[in-house]
Parts: sequence; C-alpha cells; structure tokens
Amino acid sequence: MSYRGGLYDPSAEHDSCGVAFVATLRGTPGRDIVDAGLTALRNLDHRGAVGAEENSGDGAGILTQIPDEFLREVFGEIFPGSQLPPAGQYVVGLAFFPPASAPGPENVSRETLEAAFTDIAHQEGLDVFAWREVPVDPNDLGPTARSTMPTFRQVVLIDPKGELKGEDLDRRAYRIRKRAQHELGLYFASLSCQTLVYKGMLTTNQLQPFFLDLSHPKFASEIALVHSRFSTNTFPSWPLAQPMRYVAHNGEINTIRGNRNWIAAREGSLKAPLLGDLQPLLPVCTPGASDSATFDEVLELLHLSGRSLPHAVLMMIPEAWEHNEEMDPARKAFYDYHLNLMEPWDGPAALTFTDGTLIGAVLDRNGLRPARYWVTDDGFVVLASETGVLDIPAEKIVRKGRLEPGKMFLVDTKGQRIIEDSEIKAELAAQKPYEKWLNDYQIPLETLPKREHIAHSPSSVERRQRAFGYTREELRLILTPMANTGAEPLGAMG
Repeated sequence: MSYRGGLYDPSAEHDSCGVAFVATLRGTPGRDIVDAGLTALRNLDHRGAVGAEENSGDGAGILTQIPDEFLREVFGEIFPGSQLPPAGQYVVGLAFFPPASAPGPENVSRETLEAAFTDIAHQEGLDVFAWREVPVDPNDLGPTARSTMPTFRQVVLIDPKGELKGEDLDRRAYRIRKRAQHELGLYFASLSCQTLVYKGMLTTNQLQPFFLDLSHPKFASEIALVHSRFSTNTFPSWPLAQPMRYVAHNGEINTIRGNRNWIAAREGSLKAPLLGDLQPLLPVCTPGASDSATFDEVLELLHLSGRSLPHAVLMMIPEAWEHNEEMDPARKAFYDYHLNLMEPWDGPAALTFTDGTLIGAVLDRNGLRPARYWVTDDGFVVLASETGVLDIPAEKIVRKGRLEPGKMFLVDTKGQRIIEDSEIKAELAAQKPYEKWLNDYQIPLETLPKREHIAHSPSSVERRQRAFGYTREELRLILTPMANTGAEPLGAMG
C-alpha cells in the first residue's frame, strides 16, 4: 500500500530524471530530428525538477551530431572568407566561462582564459580557428539560475597539418579539455569533432528559447539525445545538467563511492598509448561531480583509449552472467575477464549513450528503470524513459518494445540499421581469446595451497579494524553475512 496523508499524494509521484533519444536510419541529418528531440524533451517536463522558483530548473539539455552546415554559416559570418575543414576534421565545443559580472580578484578575464586555452591547444598540436559568443536569451530564467549563469563561448579547433580526424582528433581534444579543466578551471559541456552539447540549469521548456542556436533552420542532425534532470545526489548547477559528453542517465549509481575509489587507486598504473601521457589529465573523476558525470568521465577514458563505445559500456554495466548456465561460454569469458579490470557500476540505472554515429541505451542488471522504444516504417527511432514523448501514428510503427535488464539497444546511423543485443555481445566476445586468457593467467582461490591460520587476540583484531576504517555496520551487514554464507551481500537503494 502507498501512504497518503497531508499534502502528499502518491498518484502524483514521478521518480527520477527523464531521458529520450531520437534517431534516423535514412543516412542524412535533418532539422526534423532536432525538433523531435526538443519536443520529446518538453514532454519530459514532469521528470525534471525546480526549486522555489518555477523558472530555475534542475537542468535540461540536448546532444546532437556536429551541425556542419549551421556552423559553416555562423562562423562564416564572423570571419568572412574563412573556410572550416571538412566535417569530422575540426573540433567544436561549448565552454562555460565565468560570468562577466563575477566579483573578486580570482575572476580571470575572458581574454586571459582564451589566451591560456589557446596555448594549451598549441602545446597539444591543435590551433584555435575561432571563438564565438553563443547567443542566449536569459529573460525567462529565475534569479537563482541567472545569478550562476556562465558566459557561453564556442571554440573551433583544427589540426594545422590536416592529418587528424574522427576519434584521433577527439583524443587530442580530450587532452586539451582535461588540461583546461585542471589548469584553468574551464568547463566544457562538450569538445569534439563528432558531437555538440547545449545544456544548463534550465527547465525543459526553457532550453530552446534560451539557446538561440537551437532554433536555427540549418541546425540539423541524425540524432538528438535529451535529458530532463531531477537532482538527486548533488545540487543543481549549470555543469551538472545533462546530457554529459557521451551519456544521459536516468536513475542512480549506488556503487559510486567504490567505483570512484577503484578508479583513483588505479590511476598510478593507467596506460593508454593512444592518449599519450596521462599524468596531466588526472584525476579521471572530477571531485564533487554527480554519479552521472563520473560515469561519463570513465566511459570516455575507456572509449578513447581504444575500445568501441558498446565495449566500454558493457565493461561498466555488465549483464547478470555469473550464474547463467545458458549463456554462451565465450560471452561469460568476456565478462569474467573484464571483471578483473572494472567493477560493475550498479544502479538502478538506464543509460543512453552516443558517440555521434552509434546511439543506444542499456539497462543495468537490476532492471529497475523503464525504457521503451519505437521504430517507424520510414526509419525513425525513438527511445524514452516512458511512453508518449512523441505523437507517432500507430500505423507507422513497425517495431516496439522495452529494454530488458542487462540488454542493450543500439542504432547505427552510419550503417542505417539497429544492431541486436545478441549480435553486439557475440561480436565483442569473439574479438579476443578471453577464455584462453582466463585459463592461462587467472588463479582461482581454491587452487592456492593451504595456509596456516594465525590467531589474534580480540584487542589486536579491533585495533586493526580501527586502523583500516571498519565500522560496526560493516561488521554486521557485510562481513558477518559473508562469513556465514560465503557470498557477497547485495543491496540497492532508489
């Protein structure tokens, strides 16, 4: 039974954030996809939250492909006669500069920040092609959102040698962005040659009127990933609005403290030849960020270090495989091998993700967050955290379903098809001889020789427990059940 009393009515309860994406399989970008994404976002308004001011939202945003035709026009107006390189051979990003009115001597001028960023980019082998003031209309913003509103600057980076493109160019942009964040305190909503993010401390209805770019007729894409934020484990802020650079997230990561600690513990031994020296880019996880932001940062590192995006996602969110006797042994070996490299990030969580070409969603193994999808006869694909985000005639729908625990739904806009969950995982499992590696190098505990048990006095044990931070709760809820059953106790919140 649901409790009802006072002003609380359970029938009006809405849980967690709202997330949706739209994509087309026709192979060409369009303004219609961006419009559909913005419509879906507005219909997720009840999934977001506001404070005491109804016009200061927890966050809303949209992620699209690089709108090449639009960018050529607006940068051409600023620099007549200039010419952007071909699509995929230039980087564009949205930077959150300090507000122009920010008080105090610590407020570095825009010119100083731009010069310092240009220097970092040059050190990493890229040149700044141009800066652009992003036009916004803050008239509808509440006092809280407006008082913390950044100044928005768009930057274009190019390779002066003209050699880098695609993911190779994004790896260079990643180094520049991380260094700018660590050395200058400069936050980028995105900095990529494949995707562009517009987001902020906005409501779903404010996003498009606020960022004037989003209404431009030439702003086109094959994908649109949108998010309406309900702040759960952090306070609202402009940088913590979603989508992040790769993901938009509905739910919580309840293992986040352990996940962050394990990443920090491994930073000293991390190596990524494709990314170069990682030391200037550490820490991987930004202190004080949300669970969604941390997930995004780790996923980005795994992907840009050489793994496909589905590979990186399944490293972090594996399906329930350990006691599934019907699962293909090669797939089980894939998960078993990666368990040695990455602990599962457990929800309840529904994750949507994209690199600008692939766009998809995965539900964690707990399966406690909804996600439904529809495919039309003209190749229009919609996935959302609930039904009704778009009005699609029933006669046009050729396929629909829900995302199941541990399953992945993936759209390949370049290949113009939907890749099935079984195909994704079979291909990943066959890429390397994971089962052979496990047999050759993994040492099961039961094969170790017997060891002599050394008895310690109770006071000695307690002293060691205090030194290593054990609490009575951990003894009662974790260690005792493990000793009694030989299994790890599991639990979830949310």
